[in-house]
This record gives sequence, structure tokens and C-alpha cells, in this order.
Amino acid sequence: MTAPPPAPRRSPSAGPDEDRDRAAHLVGVWRLVSFHTLAPDGSVRPGPLGESPEGLLFYSAGGHVAVHMMPADGPPQYLSYAGTWHLDGDRVVHNLTVADRTEWLGTDQVRRLELDGDRLTLTGSALSSPDRRVLVWQRIAHDGL
Repeated sequence: MTAPPPAPRRSPSAGPDEDRDRAAHLVGVWRLVSFHTLAPDGSVRPGPLGESPEGLLFYSAGGHVAVHMMPADGPPQYLSYAGTWHLDGDRVVHNLTVADRTEWLGTDQVRRLELDGDRLTLTGSALSSPDRRVLVWQRIAHDGL
């Protein structure tokens, strides 16, 4: 299956049609390329899963999301959640209905979204510290899921 054309950049005055087009470009399966932490002092360090974590991110056309991540050498540490997703301007919101940590259940995880063709960068607050997390994903499949 051929990948769709690069997603349009969203302007501040983007309307519902542009949001719909942008959402369509998120649908598919994404492989984790990198995961790092930005500390409040501006320093950059590896994320909580180490230097080269493995992960998959799934966005369905029906508005469901699932995320699975672990260190490159495998568990014991494994992060996962699932729920629903929607766009809110230049952000994607994940509403967690299933999670490996009970304190995450029912929360909205808001990530700043940068989409450049088949490269997706999500930036947001850490779930357990004042740090910011930056996750870069590469599209591996685009379909209606």
C-alpha cells in the first residue's frame, strides 16, 4: 500500500476540513525511533526506557489509540496504554481507558504534534516528573485499522 502524501501543516486558522485531513494522516502504525527527556534545566538525556527503546503506536480511523514501549533488551520495564484519541489544534489528546499503571486510567495525555511526512514527533509532559518527553515515530503502515 502506498503511503499518503505528506500531511498539510496546520495554520492557526485551520478549519474542520484541515483537522480531518491532518487526523487522516495519523492513522496507521508507527515504530518508535527515539525517546528522550528534556529536563527543566534544558538538558537532554535518554528517556525512562534507556538509549534505544522499542515501541509501536497505533492510531485507528475510528479514534482508538494503543501504545506499547519497552527497553531494547526487553522487559522488565514495559509501558503501555490504550484508549481514544482526537486532535485539538496542534496537539493530539490520548484519553486512557486501559493502562499498565492505575494512576494513568481516565487521564488525558496531551502531546504537541509535529507531522512531517512519515515522521511523527510527539512532545509532552512526563507522567511522573516535571520533565518533558520527546518521542519520534516512523510510519510503518498506513491503513484504516
